[in-house]
Amino acid sequence: MSHIVAKSAYKSLEERLNRFPLGAAPTDTLYKILALLFTEKEAQLVAQLPIRPFNIKKAATIWQIPHYQARKILDELASRCILVDIETNKDKLYVLPPPMAGFIEFSMMRLRDDLNQHLLAELYYEYMNVEEDFVKNLFDGSETKLGRTFVNETVLSNDNASFVLDYERTTNVINTASHIGISMCYCRHKKQHVGLACDAPMDICMTFNNVASSLIRHDYARQVDASECLELLDIAYEANLVQFGENVRNQVAFICNCCGCCCEALVAQKRFGYLHPVETSNFIPTCNEEMCIGCGKCEKACPIDMIEMVDTPTGKKPSINQDLCIGCGVCVRNCPNKSLSLKSRERRILTPANSAHKAVLMAIDKGLLQELIFDNKALYSHRAMAAILSSILNLSPIKKALASDQMKSIYLDKLLSKGK
Repeated sequence: MSHIVAKSAYKSLEERLNRFPLGAAPTDTLYKILALLFTEKEAQLVAQLPIRPFNIKKAATIWQIPHYQARKILDELASRCILVDIETNKDKLYVLPPPMAGFIEFSMMRLRDDLNQHLLAELYYEYMNVEEDFVKNLFDGSETKLGRTFVNETVLSNDNASFVLDYERTTNVINTASHIGISMCYCRHKKQHVGLACDAPMDICMTFNNVASSLIRHDYARQVDASECLELLDIAYEANLVQFGENVRNQVAFICNCCGCCCEALVAQKRFGYLHPVETSNFIPTCNEEMCIGCGKCEKACPIDMIEMVDTPTGKKPSINQDLCIGCGVCVRNCPNKSLSLKSRERRILTPANSAHKAVLMAIDKGLLQELIFDNKALYSHRAMAAILSSILNLSPIKKALASDQMKSIYLDKLLSKGK
């Protein structure tokens, strides 16, 4: 009987997670992961939580328990970074992050003795590197991508540096963040437990703003200032790591410093490049063949194996797969003769304004917009609804039409018509 109850609790939690645009493929491995991270009772409670941020009063009402008891449960979950807690001037809010980028990564961003991280790493490896459904859905299930590539700023020429907007610069994200946290790289930590980690720097995962504040508060991240974070960025550049960050213009929550062998995003790009799982930067490398000496260092340095040295009448030259290149600039940095340089892409990549905008776009792409709109538990204030509707009003005409079609709502149709 207890097995049936437990399975029901974790099934409810899985269904709750899949109301996110970024969900979790329901496999046996997922249930084993959830059972390690959540007790049966926690799974049952978390399955009832809203999609949008909520306060203690809202959770107590949903769970039908006293305020003090709800607070104790929420703070316990936040202490393990299952929930992210956000301290505001008026209230303390909580939000259940998606599995990734979210509580799956947080669980491996420091050494812990309260759970079996070795077993957890093996399960993560099975779920993400052997099974394919979760990773395909995570990085491909939407035209709007989870993360984007930040170009290596050190290789930009004076000419193309003027075309880089502030939100495209890792340095700007660092310099404008309210909080900066540094943690252990989830991806390399996971691979370390299964004997497959590389020797790239480990303590170099960057989080910012509200997410960083929560991780710092619960000792899952080390607080640093902008100058130290910029020093770590230089270390990442030296190690040929790619900056893969949240795909938004404002209030970026994370920037991972990724290797091509361990990190989920770049591994997905290599495995499923034809699905374009990673949003590119606005640059693409080009080669001056007259200057190229055919050393092949760019081919070896490319983190996603998109450069191949080919025979030409003047010797070996790099052939760059521009359809799959993510525009990170690592190859340019490793060219000893400066024959490689970056040029602007013909079509500029559009980046969502913020997390609410990104969530709406992804929800439309995945047919889940109604979960954001009609999740009554989420609408604890007009502010939550306003963020969603504001994002819808700023969509392109095509996306607005898709949103209206999904909602089948007279109210939304009127709202969209006013926004034209």
